[in-house]
Amino acid sequence: MAITQQDIDRFVGYAHRVGDAGLTICSSGNLSVRHGDEVLISGTGSWVPDLTPDRVAVCRLATGEVLNGVKPSMESVFHMGVMRERPEVGCVLHFQSPYATIVACQKERPANFNFTAECPIHVGREIPMVPYFRPGSPELAEHVVAAMKDHDSIMLLKHGQVVCGADFKQAFERAMFFEMACRIAVINGSNVDPLTAAEIADLDTYILGKITK
Repeated sequence: MAITQQDIDRFVGYAHRVGDAGLTICSSGNLSVRHGDEVLISGTGSWVPDLTPDRVAVCRLATGEVLNGVKPSMESVFHMGVMRERPEVGCVLHFQSPYATIVACQKERPANFNFTAECPIHVGREIPMVPYFRPGSPELAEHVVAAMKDHDSIMLLKHGQVVCGADFKQAFERAMFFEMACRIAVINGSNVDPLTAAEIADLDTYILGKITK
């Protein structure tokens, strides 16, 4: 699938939406979107909130080869690694939103983030905690890909967060609800009352019923 200028312009719009939502500031975070056998990725050192078309890298998914001369984000290895492992994933977003990043830097973190129905439904009932590795390192990429084989959202300790989705809309939704759950955790501290296993099971039953109707 040949990537068009319209695809790149749409990708830039996604990046600006991420910035407008406060999920990234300045040069923090990176974004990728799959287009068939190719991937659009924010360029290395680029500012996602102010991304311009000339700072968008086009890469071959299978090999990571850069096709347009723009060097991709240093985290592009795990972006493409997740997409290779999971063909259904069309978007990967690495972000550092305020409250979620506070949680990532805490010594003591919540046992789970299922404070409202949105978290187990959209973010994931379990959020893997990836130990700190230097940003851009092979070790970080390896652990991110491994953690996201069967999870859609993960926390990078002392760093940030990564979510994926079938498309940008789903990944963005997961990031926003992830941030919401962390905001609840930070503001309320220990005064939180997560959903019980029975309440989550009831949600599963309800959603399955909606799908099969």
